[in-house]
Amino acid sequence: MGNCLTLKKSNCKNCYKCIRHCPVKSIRFSAGQAHIIPDECILCGQCFVVCPQNAKQIVDETEKVRVLLQSGQPVVASLAPSFIADFDGAGIEAMRDALKKLGFYDVEETALGATMVKREYDRMLKEGNRDIVISSCCHSVNLLIRKYFPDLLPYLADVLSPMLAHCADIKRRIPNARTVFIGPCVAKKDEAEEHRDLVDAVLTFEELTEWMERENVHPEHTIVPDDESRARFFPTTGGILKTMVRDAEDYAYMAIDGTQNCIAALKDIQSGKVHKCFIEMSSCVGSCAGGPVMRKSHRSPVESYVSISGYAGKKDFPVSQPEEKLMKQHFTPIMHNAPMPDEEQIRKILRDMGKTDPRKELNCGSCGYNSCREKAIAIFQGKAEMSMCLPYLKDKAEDFSSTIVRNSPNAILVLNDRLEVQEVNNAAVKLLNLRQASDILGEQIVNIMDPLVFVNVLDTGRGVRNQREYLAEYGKCVEQTVIPMEQRTMLLCILRDVTDEEDSRRRRDEISRQTAEVADGVIEKQMRIVQEIASLLGETAAETKIALLKLKESIRDE
Repeated sequence: MGNCLTLKKSNCKNCYKCIRHCPVKSIRFSAGQAHIIPDECILCGQCFVVCPQNAKQIVDETEKVRVLLQSGQPVVASLAPSFIADFDGAGIEAMRDALKKLGFYDVEETALGATMVKREYDRMLKEGNRDIVISSCCHSVNLLIRKYFPDLLPYLADVLSPMLAHCADIKRRIPNARTVFIGPCVAKKDEAEEHRDLVDAVLTFEELTEWMERENVHPEHTIVPDDESRARFFPTTGGILKTMVRDAEDYAYMAIDGTQNCIAALKDIQSGKVHKCFIEMSSCVGSCAGGPVMRKSHRSPVESYVSISGYAGKKDFPVSQPEEKLMKQHFTPIMHNAPMPDEEQIRKILRDMGKTDPRKELNCGSCGYNSCREKAIAIFQGKAEMSMCLPYLKDKAEDFSSTIVRNSPNAILVLNDRLEVQEVNNAAVKLLNLRQASDILGEQIVNIMDPLVFVNVLDTGRGVRNQREYLAEYGKCVEQTVIPMEQRTMLLCILRDVTDEEDSRRRRDEISRQTAEVADGVIEKQMRIVQEIASLLGETAAETKIALLKLKESIRDE
């Protein structure tokens, strides 16, 4: 199977919306990224439609078609009948003129091939040798049966789809023609890959629109009535049935749309509950008119149906029916053997997710899987991660945070924007001399602390950190941190008891002061002694000087 859907890894935000909407859970998650599993994917396009980050991309074949147009061979477009709902007010004539400006040789409606297909369905039912016949127009349904219900392949009509039947007819009529299907479907790109001899390329309506806008080509809003166009009903729910003769005796006719409904119907067939019926199946709700590319453009299903039904005529297209053998298609199973865990392995994974007993298996679906057991199997198969379980993450986060808060040596309080205490830990109960936490829960903070700092933080949105405060009523000195949370609807207050530190600091200050006083006294005393010594030394020196002078004079006199 070709990779018609790709992923922009940088855009995947780990929301699991794609896996929630994937009907066959063919998406693997690893390292916070979604990865499509080609062997399991049925190309319904649901992940493309619902992805809020536009991380899923359809492979664009516009450049491939440009190369075909430059080849010199006639390139004919097969335009899906749902085009009338996507290109408002532009009939087949207007679309033909527009596409010829892009270089196409001609444009025809895929509804021509649909006419051939519905005639083949009528013929098969008329023969009456089949119990159940499932339409084979929708490639996603075909992939669903081939991959997940291979035992029901005998019931899948071995008939070409309208796209294949029409493109084959074009190639028979126009020598060397190259064919390009244009429609609202992702899966048709894969179907064309399987039948390269019939379909050379596939464009979505979105790709065609972007191409025409770049070339400044705009279809005129003109519609020419044509009563011989009943097969234009094909892209609506029950549209195939509307075009069929339905004259086979003993057969019931029913239309089922939406992959989940198709899966339910296929399970009923497997169980033997259904017999003797023709079932029109389409994976998209609303059939092709609700195709992934049309819905990505936010088309209205009611508006689309009105547009299609108003454009369809009451008679068949005047087409020549090919031989029966030219309308045949053989379907083979597509195997994907993912390993299956045994019961003990499933239970172990569930225990690792915190599902220690069945009551904890909430089956909430937040991970994208329908049940915790499905999720456990996906983990075993390497398709899912343990962290995808929201209750598991929530419990883990709460347990982690509560363990920290409960065992923190710091006092922690949480207040709402009305300054009412919402949470308080044991350290806060002890610091604030409370008997128990319930004494203050739900009460105003003013009952136990000065609210001024909290009011300021709420008003300004700016927190305070490590602000030293003395709580006189408790005889405690604290470092106070107040942080706004959740857009100022909550406040987190952390009080670190620094009373002992403050006492130690005061003692150190007192010791320093006393030491300084002692040092000052010693210095003063020493200075006084020095001065006294200096005074005594000064008197002795003077007396000595006088004595020596007298001695000198007496010697001179002699």
